[in-house]
Amino acid sequence: MRLARIAHPQHGVAFAEITADETVKEILEHPFGTPEFSGRSWPLGEVRLLAPILPSKVVAFGRNYAAHARELGNEVPAEPMMFLKPSTSVIGPGVAIRLPGQSSSVSFEGELAVVIGRPCRDVRAEDAASVILGYTVANDVTARDLQKTDGQWGRAKGFDTFCPLGPWIETDLDPSGLDLRSEIDGELRQDGNTIDMIHTVGELIEWVSAAMTLLPGDVLLTGTPEGVGEITAGQTVSIEIEGIGTLTNPVAAR
Repeated sequence: MRLARIAHPQHGVAFAEITADETVKEILEHPFGTPEFSGRSWPLGEVRLLAPILPSKVVAFGRNYAAHARELGNEVPAEPMMFLKPSTSVIGPGVAIRLPGQSSSVSFEGELAVVIGRPCRDVRAEDAASVILGYTVANDVTARDLQKTDGQWGRAKGFDTFCPLGPWIETDLDPSGLDLRSEIDGELRQDGNTIDMIHTVGELIEWVSAAMTLLPGDVLLTGTPEGVGEITAGQTVSIEIEGIGTLTNPVAAR
C-alpha cells in the first residue's frame, strides 16, 4: 500500500492511500493498523502531497555507508552513530529547504527513511519488520560547517526545513537492495544502493529500541551513500529510491 498525507482544497488535510491508477482514497483518522476509508476519493492531481507523517522524533544514523564516511575523512564507527532531528525540521515534497544565515556550507544527504507502525521497545533485529509501517525518502540536510565547529550535531542537523520527507510511504518493500540516486538540477550526484549499509534496518531498530521507546509515526534515517555535496539558493534537489519514488525540494535563502 502507498500511504500519503494530503491537502485537499475543499476537504482539508487527511491521510490517504494512493492506488496504482493514481486515485487518492481518503483514510479516516490514521494509517496505522488496518486503515478505515471515508469513501471519498480524488485524482492525484487534485490534491497536494504533504510530509507523509509528522513524527514525535526523527532518529538518524550517521556514517552507515563506509564510502560516505571515507569521503568526509571519518572513521567507520563500530556501533551505530545516532543523533536526533527535531520534528520541526520536517517538511514535505515541493517545500523549500531554507538556508540559514548562520551557515555558509549546507549539504544534502539522500537517505532511506523507516516509519514505525506501533509502539515498541527492545525489538530484536529479526522481528523488526513487525514494527515497521513502511518506507519513504528523506533528505538529511546538514549545515556542514556547524557540524564541525559545534562538536555535536543538534544544531547542524536540526534547522527548520532540514528534514524533507516524501512523497509517500511504501508499505510493501524489501529495504535491503534499493537503488538510491540524488540529483541537483538534474545532475546526478549520488548513485548508491542500500545493500551497502553497514548496519541493516533491523539492526538499527534493535540498537535504538534498546535505549528508547519508538512510537507510531517515528522516523529512522538510515544513513547516506557517498556523493553528498553543497546546495545553494535557486537549486533543486531530487532524491529517488527504487520502489518508493522521488522527493523533490527547491532550495532558498531563509
